[in-house]
Amino acid sequence: MAEQQRLAPDKTGFTPVENETRRVYWEYFGKGEREVVVMLNGVAMSTRGWYRSIPELLPDYDVLLYDYLGQGRSSQEDEPYYIPKFAEYLIRIMDELAIERVHPVGVSYGGFIGADLGRLFGDRLHTLTLSGILLTRETQFQMYQDLSLLFYRSPEPAFEIYTHFMYERIFGEAFARQIYGDKMERMRVGFYDSYHGKEYCLIRLTEAQNSFFALIDADPNAYRCARTPTLILTGDQDRAIPPWQQAKLLDILPNARQIILPGSGHMVYMERPDIFWPTLRSFFAEKR
Repeated sequence: MAEQQRLAPDKTGFTPVENETRRVYWEYFGKGEREVVVMLNGVAMSTRGWYRSIPELLPDYDVLLYDYLGQGRSSQEDEPYYIPKFAEYLIRIMDELAIERVHPVGVSYGGFIGADLGRLFGDRLHTLTLSGILLTRETQFQMYQDLSLLFYRSPEPAFEIYTHFMYERIFGEAFARQIYGDKMERMRVGFYDSYHGKEYCLIRLTEAQNSFFALIDADPNAYRCARTPTLILTGDQDRAIPPWQQAKLLDILPNARQIILPGSGHMVYMERPDIFWPTLRSFFAEKR
């Protein structure tokens, strides 16, 4: 916790997007002398959610973080959001900072943005790391998305109940046992406080997945053009996006390999940091 409190970005800024009517907030850690890793937010995260993890990278890499629309300090209008646009916003930030190429890491919702970075901007990537996503139409995932939207749109206490349900679903057994009680309650309350009264942000972020999957329906081969070296890190206890669904990425992404993290649920970087971060660093180093 002390390390997290001392950590501060070397640069921060707001990049105008959408005809300069909205702003995307970003933070940069480093002096611009090393390769850059971009940690892509989960659906209910903001840049500060990565502070605990940044020390895993800073000895060897600079780190870039940014909030999508509807998150953190970025604009939060109740208007449609689009996952390809979230990928494009990163490229705009990179241009502003004169960064040629990056190593994006997308866990859960951030993996969708990562996949579109690979599809649309592969020439700007060193590597791509994905975890907890799918690039196929799966009914079980659609059911979970529909249920989430039902909670977001319902009057209280539905949203508060959802914050309990969400944490029950995303963690593996060992990590859930470790944090169950006060730690999990602090996480739940933080999530609730961040979005209570702004549930529309979660609705817009979730609805952005509709056009993502519509593209897959229209062109099942859309992501086969993403030839960036890709690492898929999968928790063997992931119930949100089960391992068998994530394994289908190997049939779609032509330059991908998968590593299974034992004893982990959906949030692999939190649950198995002892495997996740060393594996990530080794993968980056291979591609230099």
